[in-house]
Amino acid sequence: MKQKIARWLLRRAGWSLEGVRPAHARYVLIAAPHTSNWDFPLMLLFAAAFDIQVRWMGKHSLFVWPAGWFMRKLGGMPIVRHRSGNLVASLVEAFQRHPSLVLVVPTEGTRDRAEYWKSGFYHIARQASVPIVPSFLDFSRKRGGFGPALLTTGSVVADMQYFREFYAGMTGKFPANVGPIRLREEADQQ
Repeated sequence: MKQKIARWLLRRAGWSLEGVRPAHARYVLIAAPHTSNWDFPLMLLFAAAFDIQVRWMGKHSLFVWPAGWFMRKLGGMPIVRHRSGNLVASLVEAFQRHPSLVLVVPTEGTRDRAEYWKSGFYHIARQASVPIVPSFLDFSRKRGGFGPALLTTGSVVADMQYFREFYAGMTGKFPANVGPIRLREEADQQ
């Protein structure tokens, strides 16, 4: 029922679905481009339309009363961004504990323009030995969906080239906020 409602809502809003539901039971799902507050509800609708139960990270302030219970019900996991800790290791451990886990990671880490993507998604997938699935919201064509999964190779440059090619030509709601698709770690491998 949830899948039918999500598909109906997306059609009513003029959006089309692209791609197929990823076949893997466990993967890191990257959400790009991330330029607007609308990305979040659309991401949840697309996940429901493809019958995917996602877990996502959000700043801890989203999880306080009165909305905290609702955010958790939607799959949210509170993250205290200003406190240092080993977030990557704890998420790798979560993949090891759960036979089925789809973890959404907004690679840009912000809705504003960023010169580099946050590399956590890459390290989580690599250390947990799970694929990375690119998801997208292309506001210029009003299409959203999923691309083919990538198993990391250890070559950050080659793996990131896959994402540069996948996201080429896709437009966020606010195109000026879309930065380059690159990790700081790429400079270390060149």
